[in-house]
Amino acid sequence: MRTAKITRKTAETDITVEINLDGTGKYDNQTGVGFFDHMLDQLGRHALIDLTVRASGDLHIDDHHTVEDVGIAIGQALTKALDDKRGIRRYGSFLLAMDDAQVRTALDLSARPYFIWNVDMPTPKIGTFDTELVREFFQALSTHGGITLHIDKLHGFNSHHIAEATFKSVARALREAIEIDPRKADAIPSTKGAL
Repeated sequence: MRTAKITRKTAETDITVEINLDGTGKYDNQTGVGFFDHMLDQLGRHALIDLTVRASGDLHIDDHHTVEDVGIAIGQALTKALDDKRGIRRYGSFLLAMDDAQVRTALDLSARPYFIWNVDMPTPKIGTFDTELVREFFQALSTHGGITLHIDKLHGFNSHHIAEATFKSVARALREAIEIDPRKADAIPSTKGAL
């Protein structure tokens, strides 16, 4: 089983993440940030990763540290669960439409983090949630998951739809990349022999 548990505790946040890469998309996410929990649910469900997140943070300041640190912890959990990455497809991409929004994701589980973000949000808030934190989450996920991650918004005028389409697009691309390739289930997907 490709599973991992990460605990991250700082002066700003206390976070536990559990993942199962071979799950069915079960999720149980409680961060104290309602909209963010909804997005994490989408990530687990559409990547078919079982995802449990427990986070308490300095929400009396704002949501930034909690959202970013959860991204860090999920990235670390992915890295741990993937181990040497033997047998995975490695690459994933997905073009996802949600109402007015269309978001394209391409990623490589390369162990070389690189982040491209071409997503503008029309509003600064979704309810009480700062829309700029969507970018902060994926930056942290890319860096600590060792993921080359490119995300592009092609269309969209509703910030909620754009954010949700982004999480779902990344989830579907990630699902493709972590799947075991039946033609090369015993091999590292690199000519270098290591990732």
